[in-house]
Amino acid sequence: MEYPKHRNALPGALLLTLCLLTAPSLAAASLPVAVDGKPLPSLAPMLERVMPGVVNVSTLTRRKLDNIPLLRDPFFRRFFQIPGQPQEQDSQSLGSGIVVDAKRGIVVTNHHVVQGADEIRVTLHDGRRVDAKLIGSDPETDIAVLQVQAHDLKAVPLADSDNLKVGDFVVAIGSPFGLAQTVTSGIVSALGRTGLGIEGYENFIQTDASINPGNSGGPLVNLNGELVGINTAILAPGGGNVGIGFAIPTNMARSVIDQILEYGSVRRGLFGAAAQDLTPELADAMGTPERRGAVISSVEPDSAAEHAGLRPGDLVLALDGQPVSSASGLRTRIGLVRAGSAVQLTVLRKGQKLTLKGKVEDPYADFVHGEQINPALEGALIGERQSVSRHGHQRVVQVGPLRPGSPAWLAGLREDDLILGANGYEIHSLGNLRQALRSGIDSLQVLRDDQLLLLARR
Repeated sequence: MEYPKHRNALPGALLLTLCLLTAPSLAAASLPVAVDGKPLPSLAPMLERVMPGVVNVSTLTRRKLDNIPLLRDPFFRRFFQIPGQPQEQDSQSLGSGIVVDAKRGIVVTNHHVVQGADEIRVTLHDGRRVDAKLIGSDPETDIAVLQVQAHDLKAVPLADSDNLKVGDFVVAIGSPFGLAQTVTSGIVSALGRTGLGIEGYENFIQTDASINPGNSGGPLVNLNGELVGINTAILAPGGGNVGIGFAIPTNMARSVIDQILEYGSVRRGLFGAAAQDLTPELADAMGTPERRGAVISSVEPDSAAEHAGLRPGDLVLALDGQPVSSASGLRTRIGLVRAGSAVQLTVLRKGQKLTLKGKVEDPYADFVHGEQINPALEGALIGERQSVSRHGHQRVVQVGPLRPGSPAWLAGLREDDLILGANGYEIHSLGNLRQALRSGIDSLQVLRDDQLLLLARR
């Protein structure tokens, strides 16, 4: 058998190469743009409207470090006359955000995207980069609210997420792995996911639209281009997407956003009841055909739950007309009710359905605004609480919700701090706190997470 010579084989190979190079373009040119006179479906027109409202969120966090552990010892530095100036290490994170109010420049993202950040910067759809101010955040629902000063912003309209159904088509937009303005599509896989241990309050939309690191804080929209959820988490052993992503429903987010815009934080009420899931064994023991709900296991004395008439053993079926399927679902629903608001419970007690009306108590109803005590405490709620210690019951001064970036925040105070001393004076009431701070804040002694801290004027 005789093989062809190399120079004779070249034209054939060249011809084959040309065919391969031109085939795709010919195939692309022959693709139909319409079938039976109707254009092929495309998400492009909807995305053109939505994408300008999606932003990238980048943060910078500075941490002071000593390269050598021994240099952290002040005696060592003083003995060897070492200046001991700590070095700073910068860490960066990247996420996504959604413009929800174009006139006011309000951007929503995840709490974990901006947590502890010293600087927050937003990159808009048109490439502009602007600094962002943190108005407030809620770690329990993983929602943060930012504000930017920029013109010509475009907001993403919010939909009623309660209208979502399993099987609805949805689109996720964000910056996975730093790749800005990436779009993935899928369907709603499940609704009302709770008990995952991802956040304190959970009522997730589950979707198979790819959500990867960097998508956090980005929008999940329906085919009308309306926001139905805020992408927040993935469930995967290795941290990558395997088709299970979770988003916070807009109706849940709306309540949190409104409170952050009004107060700088979320003011949750107290109800005073504990619940557990209705298991098949409990249902049989209670003699009820119900298979979903929350069984009240305990009610605190003199609580809002007791005032509403709730009793241990009651099976809660609905809250404000919306079905309750689990104890975690009830906890989430109560946790999203604004402090001081009325609630209506549908319960099953000894086979009889009852409607109970109550009011979620405001734990900060008796607190005062910090500026009423001293201008340096502006931005915080301050109140008196009864505390139990080894010395017995005593009155203490507690810090309530406070606005990030406010004078009280900059003074070093944080929510739930107990102020034990101010400017060298012991503090037991709002009255003597006001007296101790007549000349401003030089130092504050606070108890935070069972640790005593001294906050000095900066």
